Amino acid sequence: MLIVGAPGAGKGTQGKVLGTVPRFFHCACGDVFRSLDTRTELGQQFVAYSSKGELVPDELTVDLWSVQIDNWIDTSRYKPDIDILVLDGIPRNVRQAEILEDHVVVHRVIHLTCPNREELARRMRKRSLKEGRYDDASDEVIAQRIETYEEETKPLIEFYDGKVADIDATKQPIEVLSDMIAELVNMDVYKDMANVIV
Repeated sequence: MLIVGAPGAGKGTQGKVLGTVPRFFHCACGDVFRSLDTRTELGQQFVAYSSKGELVPDELTVDLWSVQIDNWIDTSRYKPDIDILVLDGIPRNVRQAEILEDHVVVHRVIHLTCPNREELARRMRKRSLKEGRYDDASDEVIAQRIETYEEETKPLIEFYDGKVADIDATKQPIEVLSDMIAELVNMDVYKDMANVIV
């Protein structure tokens, strides 16, 4: 399943909580990049782009993600036969979604909606101060991140038409989680996995 939403909608927060529940494995794309071994060929390619402040190409992004997923499978952290993969931060655009189709089957897209852009900005300012990322607190950076989401990531909603569940992200976090769980336990893939005894 994918968690999609504008910056500040709560993707990471909800993904982390879901990842603590047995049978769900949370994968945040940012964590994948942070845990990257820069001594490998793929790691070197990533550094070549990121060190110049350039966007990492979509194919390389998915390759890096795929290598990390394989590592987690090899070390039994992620068990694809019994765990539902919860993706947050990937795919970021329709091209990545197309490439990702060779790696995973997307059963449900949780779209955390927050039409109130001022609320998103407030949340991002609060988060940046809490995490000590003061550069992210500027109105200019926040506006840019929301604009990038609108242009690049929001078209995923149309790409995954028929699999999208809109959930109001302006509710209290526990209520958002409750709404997400209600969606997830109704997925056929969840029902199938819930019957597997481990």
